[in-house]
Amino acid sequence: MSSDLKAYKVNFVKQNEEVQIEKLDPLFWEKANCLKDFISPWKTESFSKIEFRARWNLDYLYFNFQVFDSEIYIDRKDNSTDSICNSDRVELFFRKDEKLSPYYCLEMDVDARILDFEAYPNWNFDYDWKWPKGHLEIYSFKNPNSFTVQGKISLVSLRELGLIQDNVIQAGVYRAKFSENENLEYEPTWISWVNPKTEEPNFHIASSFGKFILED
Repeated sequence: MSSDLKAYKVNFVKQNEEVQIEKLDPLFWEKANCLKDFISPWKTESFSKIEFRARWNLDYLYFNFQVFDSEIYIDRKDNSTDSICNSDRVELFFRKDEKLSPYYCLEMDVDARILDFEAYPNWNFDYDWKWPKGHLEIYSFKNPNSFTVQGKISLVSLRELGLIQDNVIQAGVYRAKFSENENLEYEPTWISWVNPKTEEPNFHIASSFGKFILED
């Protein structure tokens, strides 16, 4: 594993802590490190603040995206792949190594819809693949100034997919923000934790990944 990957430390959940991921619990997330150094290398316009937090215990990786945006675009014509891809969303990608063969993608919108798929290099996506049943839960919450998407992923599933190595998970953290342009069409701003250093927006590349370190 590359030692120069950008790192985020995931704090441990103590045994006596109550975890209720189906509701907002500020005290639970206060004990997580706050990741907020997101960038959009392909646009000069500013974008709404994003905060990502994660914690873990022996059973789950817990995650929380809070996006300080009140103008949310959701394509609700159906629950198809295209509909989710045309909506504001947050994303987590996981990989075994830099070969990306395969890697796994979770794209989640404000309606708690999930686009989960297995991927290979050169935009080769298997949308028929699904995260192991019963090993992923997400919930969404909205208020006037922000929205939150949070959830949990079982460590069993992460291990079975080969995604935990020496308490490290190689991951990408992203957001897609859709805004109306001068032609009254919605177009995305692509936002990433790690700068992939590509000329065109591209999350599906090894250079867009960092690493989560599971702290004791």
